[in-house]
Amino acid sequence: MPLGTIDRTPPPFFKQGTPALAKWIVLSALSVLLMVVDARLQWAAPLRAALATALYPVQWLVLQPVRAVQWAGGYLSALESAQREAREARALLLQHAERAGLVEHLAQENRELRQLLGLRERIAPSAQGAEILYALPDPYIPGVVIDRGALQGVQAGAPVMDAYGVLGQVTRVYPATSEVTLLMHRQLAIPVLNTRTGERYLAYGNGDRDEPALALRYVSHQTATRAGDALVTSGIDGLYPPGLPVGTVVSVTAEGAEGFANVQVAPAARTRDALHVLVLQPAQAAAPLSAGQRP
Repeated sequence: MPLGTIDRTPPPFFKQGTPALAKWIVLSALSVLLMVVDARLQWAAPLRAALATALYPVQWLVLQPVRAVQWAGGYLSALESAQREAREARALLLQHAERAGLVEHLAQENRELRQLLGLRERIAPSAQGAEILYALPDPYIPGVVIDRGALQGVQAGAPVMDAYGVLGQVTRVYPATSEVTLLMHRQLAIPVLNTRTGERYLAYGNGDRDEPALALRYVSHQTATRAGDALVTSGIDGLYPPGLPVGTVVSVTAEGAEGFANVQVAPAARTRDALHVLVLQPAQAAAPLSAGQRP
């Protein structure tokens, strides 16, 4: 066989191409180059937009089952929530209707009884709005200063309340401002009525600015008062109009000091956060309680 006809190439098993590392380096460099060129020239943006447009129908079809499941779950959840809210609203409406009917019935009975007994009708006290300017600097006298005084018709002893309940009473009146002693004052007493049991008590403050509270004094250990009872002004002092919210009983301990029960009350008014208040005219022309005066 002639020498020129001999195939001198190595068998396929022994063929050596471009090394894998070299291919990886070249492709990596090409990728980095393409990314840099795309970041600078934005040449691939039309291509990406075309691919996204072409693939959108496929994506839409793939997402439809997921969206259908989500829609069904959301619909059932919203339907259940709406039905529950409707039931609660109907129950609340029924409660309010019953309460409104009872209040109207009691008001009618009250008017008839007063006419029968020849008593005069109760007149709702007039009120004027006021803004709290600042708190009194005296740490022993929990009180605030409001921007209404004698020029606006404010009287000493006038009850003061915020949007939630009785806040205190006016103890000093100046021409344009007035000082209000808050209910947490230790010596300021307010006659209260338990709306559930009809029992009447005197409520005194604890004197604490940070954690204001009230306590009922001289309560028998056999009292029917219990936690959760609402207390309002009784009106028997001729100063506070009857029916103003005072607080809610939080605890009743049968074994208290001097044989009386220990009854703690949370004030209804926001004694630390109030900004605007109502100044009421006293139920009768009376001087403020001596206990409410500043020492």
